[in-house]
Amino acid sequence: MQGGDRMGARTGKDYLRALADDREVYLDGERVDDVAAHPSLAGAARTLAGFYDYQHEHPDLLLATDPESGERVPVTHLVPRSASGLRRRHDALECISRYTLGLMGRSPDYVNVTLAGFAGRTDVWSRDGNDEGTANLLAYHRQTMLNDWSLTHAIVNVTVDRSIPETATGDGQIAVHKVADTSGGIVVRGARALATLAPFADELFVYPGYPLMEGDERYALVFAIPMSTPGLKFLCRDSYSAARGIADAPLSSRFDEQDAVVVLDNVEVPRERVFLDGKVDLYNRVMQRAGWTANIMQQTTIRAITKLQFAWELATRMTEIVNNTSPAATEMLGEIWTYLELTRSALTAAEAGAHEWGSGTWFCAEPPFAALRPTLPRWFPRVGEIIKLLGGHSLLTTPTSAEFADPALRPLIDRYYQGAKGVSAEERAAVFRLAWDFVGTGLAGRSELYERFYLGSAGRFLQVAQRTAVRGTDFGLLGSALTAGRAEDRA
Repeated sequence: MQGGDRMGARTGKDYLRALADDREVYLDGERVDDVAAHPSLAGAARTLAGFYDYQHEHPDLLLATDPESGERVPVTHLVPRSASGLRRRHDALECISRYTLGLMGRSPDYVNVTLAGFAGRTDVWSRDGNDEGTANLLAYHRQTMLNDWSLTHAIVNVTVDRSIPETATGDGQIAVHKVADTSGGIVVRGARALATLAPFADELFVYPGYPLMEGDERYALVFAIPMSTPGLKFLCRDSYSAARGIADAPLSSRFDEQDAVVVLDNVEVPRERVFLDGKVDLYNRVMQRAGWTANIMQQTTIRAITKLQFAWELATRMTEIVNNTSPAATEMLGEIWTYLELTRSALTAAEAGAHEWGSGTWFCAEPPFAALRPTLPRWFPRVGEIIKLLGGHSLLTTPTSAEFADPALRPLIDRYYQGAKGVSAEERAAVFRLAWDFVGTGLAGRSELYERFYLGSAGRFLQVAQRTAVRGTDFGLLGSALTAGRAEDRA
């Protein structure tokens, strides 16, 4: 068992201990020996350790008793079996999102919810004779829950040549594929992106992203393996984690969850960790028919609400500090608030329409999420633009904690950096430094790109929304209007 013999919800100490293994994580051309101690990774490692302690600080919201083992386990691992189960999960997800201010899109609850949703839909996974894979998936879900593992996922093939199918690039050798069967499992090779949270995870979960074509059997794989599996390598992007303290880098010192390209260099996956092998139709059906969007978008939308709430509160306080009551400023604040409330309304509608999807598993109604999925990626960049417009040069005039501590500089700072209506220079600097870290730093740039694309292409899902709408509409209103017009012509 990874991380010792402890079962059930982990503590931060348990979590950090589990990071000390033989995983191959590379950052800036060097292999990371100790994730928890590396200057560019330590801040997020501490944040995630705090997340595991946070569970025990809010047990009524975040933990539940597993009836089989009697262990306390995270609510986000549970398969929702009723509307009340979804409500309970909502409360847990909201509590978690507030811990990260909605800034960690891949906090452990994200893949927890995904895996629980898959485990709940045995009616889909067991098709096409996939009984063994389904049994493996259920066993893995339970193992993950009882060990409270943190999972990263990799569902997107690396981009090489958009003019040909992804599975055809590099003579078919780049996308993750099976190269051999062994007595104990399968051997896989290839690369995938983008494994967010990779340095800080216990396990890698590989599952479908985009559909495959007939003949792509060797690419139709779903499996999970420990981070320390031989041949598994993670190549991290540049770090945006600030080594400075929280006062000077309130967000980037804590919330850089990292992203990595996953390279599987002839990795052997044990048979019991293979959940789907070579069944193209089932591979495509898992994401299209198993309610993935209706399931995971509950977590995604709750996180988005928290992030938008934070953005609105921050922007509002910025204008108060400099006493900006202009119509233009008020209009922009109202714009952020509108995005917040529309997102909240979509979640309310989706949860109100929750129903049983199959195998006794409950997810939210999908249509509100289908509308939100291509829309949020356009709202978040606009929110960042608004905060930049409201902040102006004040975003760049924020003294550091060292300057505040300098006896010679402090009187000057207190005089020339104060805000309106008695706001101290210290408070003004804290708010505007927070705003700059939210919209202007490297972490902010990554966050904007992440919000644009992590749900998929907005344009693609607008097309999906239209095709889905056409299939479900009888065009009765249009027919009524046309009939009325013809009747008038006849008269």
